[in-house]
Amino acid sequence: MQMASSFKCLLVLYFLLLSLYFTQISRAGDIVEEGILYIDGVSSIAKIDKDFICATLDWWPPTKCDYGTCSWGNASLLNLDLSNKVLVNAIRAFSPLTIRLGGTLQDKLIYQTMHDKQPCLPFFHDDTELFKFTQGCLPLSRWDELNEFFKKTGAKVTFGLNTLNGKKIASDGRTALGDWDSSNAESLIRYTVSRGYNIHGWELGNELNGNGIGPAISADQYACDIIALQKLVQDIYKGKDVMPLILAPGGIFDAIWFPKFINKASNSLQVVTHHIYSVGGGDDTNLVQKILEPSHLDEESKYLQNLQGVLRNSGTSAVAWVGESGGVYNSGRNLVSNSFVSGFWYLDQMGMSATFDTKTYCRQTLVGGNYGLLNTTTFHPNPDYYGYALEASFSMLFFSKTRLTASSTELIALLWHRLMGRNVLSTQFQGMKKLRSYAHCSKSSEGIALMLINMHSSITVNISLSVTVANTNESPMLLQVTNDQNARHEIEREEYHLTAKDGDLHSQTVLLNGNELNVDHFGRIPLLEPVRVNPSHPISIAPLSIVFVHIPSIQVPACSMYTREYM
Repeated sequence: MQMASSFKCLLVLYFLLLSLYFTQISRAGDIVEEGILYIDGVSSIAKIDKDFICATLDWWPPTKCDYGTCSWGNASLLNLDLSNKVLVNAIRAFSPLTIRLGGTLQDKLIYQTMHDKQPCLPFFHDDTELFKFTQGCLPLSRWDELNEFFKKTGAKVTFGLNTLNGKKIASDGRTALGDWDSSNAESLIRYTVSRGYNIHGWELGNELNGNGIGPAISADQYACDIIALQKLVQDIYKGKDVMPLILAPGGIFDAIWFPKFINKASNSLQVVTHHIYSVGGGDDTNLVQKILEPSHLDEESKYLQNLQGVLRNSGTSAVAWVGESGGVYNSGRNLVSNSFVSGFWYLDQMGMSATFDTKTYCRQTLVGGNYGLLNTTTFHPNPDYYGYALEASFSMLFFSKTRLTASSTELIALLWHRLMGRNVLSTQFQGMKKLRSYAHCSKSSEGIALMLINMHSSITVNISLSVTVANTNESPMLLQVTNDQNARHEIEREEYHLTAKDGDLHSQTVLLNGNELNVDHFGRIPLLEPVRVNPSHPISIAPLSIVFVHIPSIQVPACSMYTREYM
């Protein structure tokens, strides 16, 4: 009788445990796991620029094709429709947006001068030429139009100069020899100043440090060219209120070349720019798998860390920018680098870059190729755009008079721009390996902001928070924020859960908290409303989703008003 009773108890316990197990399975069949996010709120580990978000405009003509696909259309700086209202308002929304003008063909571009008698011709495709294009020319009339456009949109502009001008290619077909001929650049810069055009910075060269697709310039020679540029700019801008930044080299990081260059050019350089294309080529059939694999994304951290170390050890005051990053090189890949799945590598890389004290991050491109923030043909936003522009009156962004669907990666960047402040906090996640976490002081209000990325296809993660608020001689003081019945319940946290429409990672439509985001018939982006949650509850991150969280009730020393302004 006793055995029967024991067996009955065991059976009840078995079914109870089985029931509990199945309650841990979501309606979509997803397993739920627990995790703890540790945040150090005592001091920040890095500080980004106020205008961290940046995008690029390139010179590629419509005949630029990769793997049989021609994805650039009329997105070149030479033929871009500057009167398009969608484009104008997309840039205005950032207030301001930093735009980097440059790319491969900048090193085959000459600038028309006031007394030129030769025709100023655009680029033409020619397989026998360097970069497979002939030399191109920037007409002064087009430069005037571009600067009027930048003034109208409030953009902050950096311009990439042709550093191959005057150099000769050695017999190896790879090495560029000789000093930079600055005469043509000097003419453009003097004209720019005479017209009162505002240029935030002048950058010299694009991917010419040996790891790019073009010729290689030695570190010593590149430093000499930068010193010449700095002297030229100081002379032309003498007596002006603002001196433009000098940026270089705009190349893929090299652990031997970069230190040599920085050590020699450090007194003439304000920004060290480097490029990142860490996902793969546009013909790679495994791009999605790479994007969703943390170990693959982590490979970029060693380059970011190495560059941070080089700058610290050199004693230079120059700072690091990611001058160009499109994830997928050779113009991206349609329905990958312009779809929801792109947000996973993109946001992870932005978050990672910020932790290594990168001051500004430039996305390739604003428009053009298959990795643009805006559609090359219509200029309608692609998924990555919206996260950039949210902070600037995001209920009043006019894009077109047709009804649009807000695409995912755009929304993602828009949320970053709205929520993630300048001070970067250290995080450590204890739990599932495919959960990525980043924390900043919130941008325009009290508290902290989190960006949480779940790259797993079937596991929901419930996250509890543990925040260090002070260090003592004996042990750190911790604030247990979730699962704490004594937490400050009166201030709810705000959550923004982003998922792909119909669960399709290739979708260009995003759901915010389960609701599809559509632009209204006036072309206005809807308010991006969060869900409000009791701060004692764990943060639940669904599979293949991205979540931004603003927690005003967490106030830490790293985010005090004094620290925000002066540290």
